[in-house]
Amino acid sequence: MSSIAPEPAYVPTTAQPAGDGALAVTSLVLGLLSIFAGWTFLVPLAGLTVGILSLRREPQNRTVAIWGIVLNAVVLAGVVVLALLLLVAIAAGLAVLPFAFSL
Repeated sequence: MSSIAPEPAYVPTTAQPAGDGALAVTSLVLGLLSIFAGWTFLVPLAGLTVGILSLRREPQNRTVAIWGIVLNAVVLAGVVVLALLLLVAIAAGLAVLPFAFSL
């Protein structure tokens, strides 16, 4: 007598389809271009946003997204520090301006 095993029931999977990592790579490229091309505020801000979106939408490309976020955050922090230094220099220059022409 031969016994036939029943077929297993169909179980749907909830796995997300593998993405191509376009958001993570875009964030990394924008971070690198911000450093080497000298793009200041808008490009690193866009790269930071795209990197954060990539972490949520493309978890398989987490390392690339984190590198993009770090590079863009460093460039953005540098821009903020330089802007603050420029404001301090302008304020110091204006503070000593009345004394510049007194003899």
